[in-house]
Amino acid sequence: MKASKKALIMVDLQNDFCKGGNLAVPGGEEVVPIANRLQLHFDLVIATKDWHPSDHKSFATQHEAKQIGDVIHLGGIQQVLWPDHCVQNSLGADFHPGLETKRITKVFYKGIDKNIDSYSAFYDNAHLRSTGLGEYLRDHRVEEVYLLGLATDYCVKFSTLDAVQLQFKVFVITDACRGVELQSGDSEKALKEMQAVGAWLIKSAAIG
Repeated sequence: MKASKKALIMVDLQNDFCKGGNLAVPGGEEVVPIANRLQLHFDLVIATKDWHPSDHKSFATQHEAKQIGDVIHLGGIQQVLWPDHCVQNSLGADFHPGLETKRITKVFYKGIDKNIDSYSAFYDNAHLRSTGLGEYLRDHRVEEVYLLGLATDYCVKFSTLDAVQLQFKVFVITDACRGVELQSGDSEKALKEMQAVGAWLIKSAAIG
């Protein structure tokens, strides 16, 4: 029987989510050196990218009289409206320049359908379309996944919930995540939600 593997999933370490970006997550760039250090300890290193068309309907600019932070219904699902970010082939969609990319085995793109957002690395928000990540991990005999990145209270959270649902053993590296915090306490609430479904919350020092 072939041994199972461990995968590191680095969520959305992109310019627009870091300092100076269109949707900067406070302290987002602080995650990058931790991500670089941890890559050495995994069989597979996966990265995700938000990859939005310029007219994505999660952008507040696409809705008359709406503002960033407003909540609408998109495809029957509640949707927070965001500033334009991670537009395909833009500088904002590029990985942070400090991120080591040579060890990345595959990049998965999400949010590519303008009519629905995709916080999770595995599915769109309606679970109508898979990104292929779950199948890729199974094909490579991965049983344990370790998540880090941006943002704790959105893309990391929903990626974690889906990974648990897909029956991976899931670890969230809490000091290598940062949150948007539209509401104070959102990140802490998200971590508790992840833990409640069976994810393990760990620190990067536990890995290396």
